[in-house]
Amino acid sequence: MHKFGKVAVLMGGRSGEREVSLKSGSAVLAALQAQGIDAQGFDPRDQPFHDLEQFDRVFINLHGRFGEDGCVQGALEMMQIPYTGSGVMASAIGMDKWRTKLLWRASSIKTPDFELVAKNSDFSAIETRLGLPLFVKPANEGSSIGISKVKQAGGLEAAYNLAAQADPLVIAEKFVNGGEYTVGIIGDATLGFKALPIIRIVPKNEFYDFEAKYLRDDTEYLCPCGLSAEKEALIQKEALEAFRVLGCRGWGRVDFLMDAEGNHYFLEVNTSPGMTDHSLVPMAAKAAGISFEELVVRILELADVG
Repeated sequence: MHKFGKVAVLMGGRSGEREVSLKSGSAVLAALQAQGIDAQGFDPRDQPFHDLEQFDRVFINLHGRFGEDGCVQGALEMMQIPYTGSGVMASAIGMDKWRTKLLWRASSIKTPDFELVAKNSDFSAIETRLGLPLFVKPANEGSSIGISKVKQAGGLEAAYNLAAQADPLVIAEKFVNGGEYTVGIIGDATLGFKALPIIRIVPKNEFYDFEAKYLRDDTEYLCPCGLSAEKEALIQKEALEAFRVLGCRGWGRVDFLMDAEGNHYFLEVNTSPGMTDHSLVPMAAKAAGISFEELVVRILELADVG
């Protein structure tokens, strides 16, 4: 474990997901320290970023802007400090749901139909084209911040105004009614990528929002997910391709939806997933026989620059 040197666990930060990041980072920090790794917590909101020069590696547990969007990754590359997760480009694209979808569409990776929404959009026409219900999302936020479900005609404008408070780039997305799932991924192009067992997410409220993700204890996580072995293997293979197309590496999570006919559509990629007691990648790793402590070490081993 001494091969890692001095490790900074980045947590907290300035995004709307600060509290979740603090929980994730604390869990990772405890797991690293329990294995004899010289790890320390580091909150870039409160500590000068150049203090990271004293560390040999960085485990990024920041979520959202200024941590998951390429900003921190670029700074660490300038400082030549190996860090966990995807690089600058993949982090920036993965944070942007619109550009992720554009790349996936160009690569024949299925994703729900979508449209950009602006202040001067014809809201009624978008509702007609995508159909109701539909989802409205800030393109550059995580943890379901600013997301709403439009169920009645005329509701898109209010949903847009809510999402635009979080990000000026807003997308409307066709509703896919057949279940929400996720695929955890770990690895890189050199060592190979591995898809973890698929998890089905069954929230008890309207959809898998911030409350269902972090505050409620009645959200169900099914692993095995209930898909046939053949279907699961196919989706895992396509999820790996969706991950590679964006240039991702290290670890991450690809979310997808199923429709009533059994067709799957990739939703988004998360390049710095949560590591809390409600988080999905540790859950999938456990199902694959990988303990939380082993998982964080594997992720740390994949730390790289550029």
